[in-house]
Amino acid sequence: MSMFSFSAAAVLLSSVIVPVVGQSSSSCSTTLTPTNSIKPSLAPGYRAALVATGLTDPRSIEFDSSGNLLVVQAGAGVESLQLQDNGGTCVTLNHGLALSQDGKTLYASSAEAAYSWDYDPATSTASKTNTTLVSNMKTDDHTTRTLLMSQKVNGTLLISRGSTSNIDPEAETLSSGHSQIRAFNLLNITSDGYDFDTDGLRLGWGLRNSVGVAEHPTTGGIYSVENSVDQATRDGQDVHEDNPGEEMNFHGYLNGTEYAPQGSNYGYPYCFAAWAPSDLPMNSNLTIGSQFAIGNQNNTINDTYCAEQTPPRLTFQAHMAPLDIVFNNSGNDGWVTFHGSWDRTDPSGYKVSTIQFADGEPVAPANSNTSYTDIFANANNGVCPNNCFRPVSMAFDSQGRMFVSSDASGEIYVVVRDEASNGTVAGNSSSGSSGGKTSGADRLGSSVGALVFAALAICMMT
Repeated sequence: MSMFSFSAAAVLLSSVIVPVVGQSSSSCSTTLTPTNSIKPSLAPGYRAALVATGLTDPRSIEFDSSGNLLVVQAGAGVESLQLQDNGGTCVTLNHGLALSQDGKTLYASSAEAAYSWDYDPATSTASKTNTTLVSNMKTDDHTTRTLLMSQKVNGTLLISRGSTSNIDPEAETLSSGHSQIRAFNLLNITSDGYDFDTDGLRLGWGLRNSVGVAEHPTTGGIYSVENSVDQATRDGQDVHEDNPGEEMNFHGYLNGTEYAPQGSNYGYPYCFAAWAPSDLPMNSNLTIGSQFAIGNQNNTINDTYCAEQTPPRLTFQAHMAPLDIVFNNSGNDGWVTFHGSWDRTDPSGYKVSTIQFADGEPVAPANSNTSYTDIFANANNGVCPNNCFRPVSMAFDSQGRMFVSSDASGEIYVVVRDEASNGTVAGNSSSGSSGGKTSGADRLGSSVGALVFAALAICMMT
């Protein structure tokens, strides 16, 4: 999940529960309306309800063992939202986190470091002091430090660190620590903590900005989704509209299962995945997903060099900006949020999509341009990015219902499976037209529920 910095040096806890009024299963006392008349749509067979508005840049969300929804609001801290479920279609409540396997330790990050707090899910309280686990991660531009706690290898924390600019020359140097995913054994940590640049197990480098990271629930394989380069040129030609593509990368396993490319170079800052090969000059050997060199090729950096770097497992349309990936309990579906483009004439992304998996791998081949199915999107991307649903993070509750945060609009939605639905959003008249973390159910839960949240602030600041 994507983690954003906190701003001070203490942990402030509020014990005041904001009172809420219970809502009946047949009606809602409050029907929330999408911000600024935003009109999301769903694929047939799904329903959704808007469950929160007025949030400050909500990013990562995660449920604790007591069913409380933890929400990070960028720059504002962590909030625990306590769920009362009375069975209907409404929610009233006002991003990144990870939790230990037993749910009693909470992890969060700034641009510089990853921290832990003792956490009690029964009372939604965290300790007033924190422990610094991993430091020396300070870079500019891409400041998210995504955290994922392995559910297969106890005490193993994964951290994804992005580049310091669109094209980061320091990422070429392995020792810089830039654009890498590493795993850290917290069971053997010393009082000094870990240094990101020199410690931990390197799962991959040459990864521009892999904000979404997930562990497959049956195989334990680690996948990430990559935000690729903007404003790309090749051989003097502007190719940025549809190239390069965004990526899904595979990084092997944490349990010792052999995967030869683990820790290898995925190409950045020189090599990227083709999405529209026909739009690229000198494209005779390129297909979707092929690694190609941007800029002007030379004797050192060229397509031959790029073909030797680890390619993506899947490639997505350019500039869609994938920010999260989660799996359902069986691992047959991988869900991805696409935050949406800024570097494209026709906006792309702004949606939640699914990818079919079998035996721990995507069913679609690496050169597919139809690997994902859109589930939750905007009815009209033409007004994006200013008046759009922009999904960031996802979390499944124990019933398999998916909660999705939208940072630009300050909202959270819940999405459920409903075979009889033509694709509807509560509080929205539009209908659907598009087709780490694991859920508590094999398929998406079918009951939205009359979800009423009471807010308990955990304003964690480091």
